[in-house]
Amino acid sequence: MAGVRVYELARDLGVSSKNLIEELRSQGIEVKSHMSTMDEETAGLVLDLYRPHATTTAIDAPPTESPIMLSSTFTLPTTPPPVELVSPTPPLEPASTIVRLPEALTVKDFAEALQFKTKDVLMQLMSLGTVASINTVIGLDLANTVAQKLGKDVFLLSEEEASERSEEKAEIDHLEPRAPVVTIMGHVDHGKTSLLDAIREANIQATEVGGITQHIGAYEVETPKGKIVFLDTPGHEAFTAMRARGAQITDIVVLVVAANDGVMPQTREAIAHAKAAGVPIVVAINKIDLPDANPDRVKQQLSELDLIPEEWGGSTIFVEVSAKREIGLEDLLEMILLQAEILELQSDPQQLAKGTVVEAKLDKTRGPIATVLIQKGTLHVGDAYVAGAHYGRVRAMFDDRGRKVALAGPSTPIEVLGFADVPAAGDTFAAVEDERKARHISSIRQDRLRTKQLSQTSRVTLEDLYRRISAGEVKDLNLVIKADVQGSVQALWDAISKLESDKVRLRLIHGSTGAITESDVMLASASNAIVIGFSIRPIPKAAELAVQEHVDIRLYTVIYEAISDVEKAMVGLLRPTYTERILGRAEVRMLFHISRIGAIAGCQVREGVVRRNVSARVLRDNVVVYEGRVASLRRVKEDVEEVASGFECGIGLGRYQDIKEGDVIETFILDEVAPRL
Repeated sequence: MAGVRVYELARDLGVSSKNLIEELRSQGIEVKSHMSTMDEETAGLVLDLYRPHATTTAIDAPPTESPIMLSSTFTLPTTPPPVELVSPTPPLEPASTIVRLPEALTVKDFAEALQFKTKDVLMQLMSLGTVASINTVIGLDLANTVAQKLGKDVFLLSEEEASERSEEKAEIDHLEPRAPVVTIMGHVDHGKTSLLDAIREANIQATEVGGITQHIGAYEVETPKGKIVFLDTPGHEAFTAMRARGAQITDIVVLVVAANDGVMPQTREAIAHAKAAGVPIVVAINKIDLPDANPDRVKQQLSELDLIPEEWGGSTIFVEVSAKREIGLEDLLEMILLQAEILELQSDPQQLAKGTVVEAKLDKTRGPIATVLIQKGTLHVGDAYVAGAHYGRVRAMFDDRGRKVALAGPSTPIEVLGFADVPAAGDTFAAVEDERKARHISSIRQDRLRTKQLSQTSRVTLEDLYRRISAGEVKDLNLVIKADVQGSVQALWDAISKLESDKVRLRLIHGSTGAITESDVMLASASNAIVIGFSIRPIPKAAELAVQEHVDIRLYTVIYEAISDVEKAMVGLLRPTYTERILGRAEVRMLFHISRIGAIAGCQVREGVVRRNVSARVLRDNVVVYEGRVASLRRVKEDVEEVASGFECGIGLGRYQDIKEGDVIETFILDEVAPRL
């Protein structure tokens, strides 16, 4: 045996790796991390010196006391004073009084709460440039400013912010260990879903389009040493926003890199997200069973990105695995739990539940549903909650395997039923005391969103966008985006918004999940917007209304084609396509030569209709000998617009004179068709 790892030594002593590292450093034994290696002689010496101490303090201690040791870490970080939690306001003096006020604060409510005269408040608002009445709703920032001008030494907080403060104070008293939340990141087709599939021992990859994960899924894995929650983020390059959101709610990132492929663009992107979020990274080198696998090359490439393996003197954990052959999976899980032990993850299960909406969609049978990761507290069936601007009551909850559950504690991914509308992926999910309060908070937030949307008029299509930009007619390109899931809406908008230039600004008027409805078309009509549908279709009435309102609807199933079409339109490369529609055919029976006009073909219309001023071609023995337009059309002695099948007529083709008896004149028009998949 070349050496003994610190975590293995800690396991033998029955203490945590973190405590052992601190103890070793205090004794002058330098170790970098729990993966550091000591020679057998040093390890034996440490065992002899500390085993009696470990036996009395850790091994004989009942398992229920382990949280006491972990909770001591919460006295070490310096917590900012309560006032600093509200950044828009100035620091609070010790003597200041905190006043709780509702989010929908009217001038009258504000004056009564602080015992001001209403006219004094209105005068101060006017001096600040705000003309208001007693029923005008004002923000808390503005209310704070008015209070200071009127000489009140108070600090105003919304009910929600005040309750968050009280929860932060109470939370430390009831902390318990929680499972780590792990995000699997990496380049497309490097085996992220396959690796998670192998860990879960269930074929989730079969449910994904083309074997590539389309949106985030949250999964719970039970191991012999504890529970782990996995977030499977998309590896597709365009879904940057979804991958970034996964990094913000995770504790540990598992970076999957194919041993035969090495570092790719999405690999670098995933590293950047993890580092920006301050999340530790565990590298899983996948596909080591392939003949061209080269793990050392992967380590070398990652070392250039500051992910240096521990065996090379760094601090990053590397695990070589094969998802297909299930090699190294136990080692990977052990390293994840070991990293979680160092982080000492804890949460208070007794408070009201708080979490994050990981994904949301509109189900045809069950209505709006959302995948929620509970981060604090415990959520019960029947609890009222607010998620973003939407509220609801938990009608039912399901775990990642589709089983019904009655409650969900910290670090638990669940599917929640009971939303009034589809929330946005990434929204904060918070349980509240009752449905009345949830409805109140939701209505206030919806009013704010509605006010923003109202500040948003001839119709614009992708085909004429470049012409109108060049003519100075278009300054903004407004978009209504509908998709199958909320994460796709955000990812599509994030990708399209990068195309913005100094000639045209892109604005998202509305983005949501579900089919394109009549209200979407009317919104696009009023806002002069283009409707983009991703993996969905418009309902029949919406499609009819779009034709009536001349609203351009574009449907896509591949995100890059949507981005490409918008980009081409902005640079003038998108040209309309045409399809030919045959109107009719007429057979030449006789020729008439008229001075100053030329040859006129006496014809009988065999099928369809012949119209004046439409495109025409002359067929001789089914070979096209001329293509032009119908210059004149007469029936008996009268000029007519069209002649129907079975009637005779005279057709003039302008300057073309080489018409012969037996020729067939075919008339047609070109219908403009927008390019689509």
